[in-house]
Amino acid sequence: MKDQFEIARHDMVERQIVARGLHDPRLLAAFEIVPRHLFVLEQDRHLAYADGPIPIGFEQTISQPYIVALMTNLLQLKGVERVLEVGTGSGYQAAILAYMAKEVHTIEFVPELAARAERLLSDYSNVFCHLSDGSLGWQEAAPYDGIIVTAAAPKTPQDLLDQLKDGGRLVIPVGARGYQVLEVWTRHGDSFDCDEVIEVAFVPLRGKHGWDASRH
Repeated sequence: MKDQFEIARHDMVERQIVARGLHDPRLLAAFEIVPRHLFVLEQDRHLAYADGPIPIGFEQTISQPYIVALMTNLLQLKGVERVLEVGTGSGYQAAILAYMAKEVHTIEFVPELAARAERLLSDYSNVFCHLSDGSLGWQEAAPYDGIIVTAAAPKTPQDLLDQLKDGGRLVIPVGARGYQVLEVWTRHGDSFDCDEVIEVAFVPLRGKHGWDASRH
């Protein structure tokens, strides 16, 4: 018999993801499997499958389920790729990627969030957590088939573009604080194409190529 979270999770997939036009069976299966309620604060578990972002502390959030699904889908993963996530946050996006790619590296800037996420992701043998400045990427495991950035950058960091494989894709929200456009960059040799997808609102990216306290 399904518990309340399994029922809520299936309803989330059908109403928030499938209903908005995403139908990749592997993607949907990942969202059916990963227990999103374990990646939010305990007092917010009743909100875990709601159609919106949820605060996780340290001025960070777990993104709306549909946005996680959309960004994952834009990477066009087949299951054989090495992927980098910039901004581990709760760890939920990395858990989804674990089912979609062969190897996942995820970087978090906030030590407390990094430690919490690493515990939650300990059962995912293909996920490797790093505490570092994600705006610089993670050169040690580069190049990547896909890079996903879960915080908003003032502009697309060249360091991330340089760590893409030929044919690799970077999915990143770019723009001002509180208002950005989700961009998809594709590498073709030494050149890059950029497509704009939808308007979004993400927390600011921190680090060398992110937002600092002096920016407004």
